[in-house]
Amino acid sequence: MIESLLQERRTFPPPESFARAAHIPSAEAAAALRREAETDPDGFWLRQAAQLVWRRPPTRALDASCYPFVRWFDDGELNLTESCLDRHLHTPRRNQAALLWEGEPGDTRVLTYQQLHREVCRTANVLKSLGVRCGDRVVLYMPMVPELVVAVLACARLGATHSVIFGGFSAEAIRDRILDAGATCVITADGGWRRGKIVPLKQNVDAALRHCPQVRAVLVVTRTGESVPMTPGRDHFYADLVRGQSAVCPAVPVPAEHPLFILYTSGTTGKPKGVVHSTGGYGTQVALTTRWVFDLRDGDTYWCTADIGWITGHSYVLYGPLLCGGTTLLYEGAPDTPDKDRFWDIVARWGVTILYTAPTAIRAFMRWGDAYPARHDLSSLRLLGTVGEPINPAAWTWYHEVIGGGRCPIVDTWWQTETGAILAAPLPGATPTKPGSCTHPLPGVALEVVRKDGTRCNDNEGGYLVALRPWPAQLRTVWGDPDRYRQQYFSDIQVDGRPVYFTGDGARRDEDGYLWVMGRVDDVLNVAGHRIGTAEVESALVSHPDVAEAAVVGRPDELKGQAIVAFVTLRAGRTPGPEMQAQLKQHVVHEIGALARPEEIRFTEALPKTRSGKIMRRLLRELAAGGKVQGDVTTLEDLSVLQRLATSADEE
Repeated sequence: MIESLLQERRTFPPPESFARAAHIPSAEAAAALRREAETDPDGFWLRQAAQLVWRRPPTRALDASCYPFVRWFDDGELNLTESCLDRHLHTPRRNQAALLWEGEPGDTRVLTYQQLHREVCRTANVLKSLGVRCGDRVVLYMPMVPELVVAVLACARLGATHSVIFGGFSAEAIRDRILDAGATCVITADGGWRRGKIVPLKQNVDAALRHCPQVRAVLVVTRTGESVPMTPGRDHFYADLVRGQSAVCPAVPVPAEHPLFILYTSGTTGKPKGVVHSTGGYGTQVALTTRWVFDLRDGDTYWCTADIGWITGHSYVLYGPLLCGGTTLLYEGAPDTPDKDRFWDIVARWGVTILYTAPTAIRAFMRWGDAYPARHDLSSLRLLGTVGEPINPAAWTWYHEVIGGGRCPIVDTWWQTETGAILAAPLPGATPTKPGSCTHPLPGVALEVVRKDGTRCNDNEGGYLVALRPWPAQLRTVWGDPDRYRQQYFSDIQVDGRPVYFTGDGARRDEDGYLWVMGRVDDVLNVAGHRIGTAEVESALVSHPDVAEAAVVGRPDELKGQAIVAFVTLRAGRTPGPEMQAQLKQHVVHEIGALARPEEIRFTEALPKTRSGKIMRRLLRELAAGGKVQGDVTTLEDLSVLQRLATSADEE
C-alpha cells in the first residue's frame, strides 16, 4: 500500500462567465454524458466517432474478443487527414490560420488550412515519388518547424505509419528506432536552433544510417543553412523535390485499426519500446478530448508547448487542434532564449487564449520570478492546462494567480504515451478544481485505485491506478513484440479475475471522489516500513515560499531501508545553507509528518531534465547513492547541470 500524506482542501468552481459559453456548461451536463457512456457505451462511442470524416462509417465500437488486444470501429474506413484538413476547405476555415509558427531566432510563418492542405499534398507526392506506400514506416527526426507538421500529415495521407523521433536523441537511439520500425525513409533537417546553438540533426542521422542499409531515401529540410554532406542517390533536399509537385494528392483510405504512428517511449534502455496507435480510435478520442478539456472554439489561439517528438505534441499540438478546426501555435526553441520571458512575449504577441504546458516549466518560471510575466499583457488567456506529471498545489496556485490573473480555469490533465489521449481532467465549464488533482476520469473512461490484489481502495488510501475497461485511443501493441505489450501492461493486477491495464502510477481518491495521482510506483520510497510517494514530499517542499523546485529520491539506508534525499532549487534571491536546510526539513514535517522528513537536502541551481521537461530522477538516485551516473544522458537539456551536481556531490 502507498501511504498518502498530503492534503489539499481548497476548491475553485468554474467561473460563471466561462461556464455559460463552454461546450460542457455544467455539472449536470457532464453527469448526463457519463450516464450515457455507462448505459450505452457502444452507442456513446459510435456517436463520438461520427464527428470524424469516414469513407465507410463504422457500425460497431469495441471488439474485445482477443483482450487485452482490442479493436475499435474496425469495420470503418477513413483517412485522418480528411478530418484534419479537407473538411475545413468547404467552410470559412479554409482561410483561417491552421498553424502559427515562431522560430527561436524570431522568424515566423502562418499557414491557413488551405495552404497547409496544399503543402501536405505536395509532400505526399514527393514521398510517393520516393517509393513510400501505404503500410511503409517513415521516421521523422526534425526541429519544431512547419515542415514537421506537413511531413507527419503527408505520411498519414498515404497510409504510411510515421514515427517521430525527438530531436534530442542520439545517433544510437535513432539507429535503434529505425531498425526496430523497419523504416525505409527518413525526413530530417540540416539542423535546428536551441538556445542560440545549432542541433546537428543531419549529422546524427548520417551516423545512424551507417547501420541501417534498408533506408532508401532521406529528405533534408533546410532550416539553418549549414552545409551538410549529402549521399548521392539517397539524400535529397526537401525544397528541390517539393518544387513543382502537384497540390492534389488523393487521401488513401485505411481501416480504422491501421497503425497511424509508432512512438518510442523516452528513457528506454535495451530494445526500444514502440507504442502503436491506431487511426480511428485515436482520432476519435483525441478530437473529443481537445474539444471537451480545452473547450477549443473558433477564434482561439491555442498553444501546447510540447515538442511533437512526444505524445503530447502528437495529440495536442498537431492532431487534436486540426481535427477540431483550431489554430495551433508551434515554437521551435527554449523558454529562456533570448531571455526568461520568451513564453510570455509569445503569448502577448500572438494573442494566445489557451496555454498547455508542464509543471516542470511552471516551477522554472516561478524560480525566475514574477517580473518576467509582468512585462507582458497576458489578458488574452482564457484557459490554462498542465501535462506531464502531477502539479504541486503551490505551482498550481502561482500559475492560476500570476499567469491566469485568477480568472482562468486550470485543466490538470492525466494521461500517458500509452493512453494516446487525456483520460482524467476537469471539464473547465463543469468541474470544480482542487489544486494538484486531475479531478475525475472523463466520460467513457473507467479508472480505479486498487490494492495489489485488485480490491478497491478506501477514500484517501493510496493504491495502484488502473483502467478497468478499454478506451478508443489506447495503444494497440508494442511494435513487433505483442508479448511485451501483454507482460508490461496487463500482467500486474487483476480485478474480478480479469487482467486490467496498470498505468504504473500510484494514486488515491479523496472523500469527494477526486483523483490524486501520486507519481510512478517505481518512485515510491520505502522508509522504515512506510511506502511514501516522492511526489507528495516534493509538493511539500515546493509549498515553502523560498522553494522553486524539488526532486526527491531514495538512497539505501541500513536502518530505514531508504533515506529521503531532496534536491532543491531555491527562488531567485534566496540563500542556501544549513539554516535553510533545517527550515525545509521542519516544513516537510509540518506539512505531511515526521516520517517524510528528508535525511539530506542538496541545493542546486537547476535539476537535470529532458528537453520535454521531465526530471531525470534516475540520475539523481545514482548521485544520492554516491555512485557514478550511467546510461544514456543524450536527452538531457543541459549536460552542465549534471556535471555541477556530480561536482558538488564529490565535494560533500
